[in-house]
Amino acid sequence: MKKEKTQEKICFEPIGWVHTEAKEVPRFYTISKVKGKLHILPEYKLGLKDIKPGDYLWVIFTFHKSPPFDPEKHMVQEPPHRPGEKRGVFSTCSPVRPNPIGLSRVKVLKVRENIIEVEGLDMLDGTPILDIKPYKEDKP
Repeated sequence: MKKEKTQEKICFEPIGWVHTEAKEVPRFYTISKVKGKLHILPEYKLGLKDIKPGDYLWVIFTFHKSPPFDPEKHMVQEPPHRPGEKRGVFSTCSPVRPNPIGLSRVKVLKVRENIIEVEGLDMLDGTPILDIKPYKEDKP
């Protein structure tokens, strides 16, 4: 199969940053009760208009403190929930990835101006936010 390159690089600018007092966060959002705030840049405030307390959001972010990816990291030695088992990086939530992009679901507690107070953070203080999308459960 021939590999086509349509773009050399894809660049993103953060739309905001995570702020939390927590010194440590769980590795995965489904077990997190950590509270914090999504500080969105003021120019995007209007885009937050329909976000309400009780909503769930997907937060797309960068693992800004992860080490660079190298070929030796294709296999994750021991994910915390599967000790002793090697797994391919794309079947894990490892923060060490070819493109250090993360995805987490948070619960909205409050929206004030350009700040969204949330619960369920698994992101560190200062984490750059790339985008926010509504979390919608599939309903038959």
